[in-house]
Amino acid sequence: MPILLIDGLNLIRRVHAGVPEVVEDRDDAVLNACVASVRRALRKHQPSHVALVMEDAGRSWRSREYPDYKKDRPPMPDDLAAGLPRIKDALSEIGVHALFAPGFEADDVIASIAKRTSDAGFQVIILSTDKSFCQMVGPRVALVDHFNNMVRDRGWIRERYGVAPEQIVDLMSLAGDPSLGIPGIRSVGVRTAARLIHDFGNLDSVIEHAQEIPGKLGEKLREGIETLPLMRRLVSLRQDVDLGANLHDFRWSKEMLANEAEHSA
Repeated sequence: MPILLIDGLNLIRRVHAGVPEVVEDRDDAVLNACVASVRRALRKHQPSHVALVMEDAGRSWRSREYPDYKKDRPPMPDDLAAGLPRIKDALSEIGVHALFAPGFEADDVIASIAKRTSDAGFQVIILSTDKSFCQMVGPRVALVDHFNNMVRDRGWIRERYGVAPEQIVDLMSLAGDPSLGIPGIRSVGVRTAARLIHDFGNLDSVIEHAQEIPGKLGEKLREGIETLPLMRRLVSLRQDVDLGANLHDFRWSKEMLANEAEHSA
């Protein structure tokens, strides 16, 4: 039985966006849809432990280190922000408790739990559509796109990004991530970044050989080379977050859904 780590806002915001604004009692509709979506995940994966990992309300270490981080991301809709406490309470009633760490993003918390528990021999499922988690995929860590019922495994990552999971950080350092406000190297996209990693092996080698790369690509690399260590820090998920929580507190069993059998996911 795996440990299920739910990227809370990733799931909740996707569900919220899928509920039409014209629906009567939309707040209740969003809450019910979130609970139904999580019930479906629980029934499918049958975890031994589950955590709803949320964001801390304060600034993250990335925003402090790089003020442009997520600067263009639209804020959470007011109605969803107001409804979050009810959603978390409703999920807690079916045994899915929330967890966060001050100063860290949910991604870092999930990565830290996944690292420690997978190293201890547990199988881990990360429920998220966030591509940053591709760097965590391994023999004991699976990444699941809950909404498309798809496992983003090693083969999927190679086909989609042209690199292995362990090379995703190098790829994103070079190509950046516009959704996060991380620029990477100007004019270097995913395909070019993948080609560089294929040709040189890793980011450190690309940096080492930047002076030898000809043409406009070489120029762009040399112009932005001093930013690459920062880009790498920003796109790397922290795996050392001290959570001060006991895994036992997040135990789950299917009996917790016994009283919910009449509901459909």
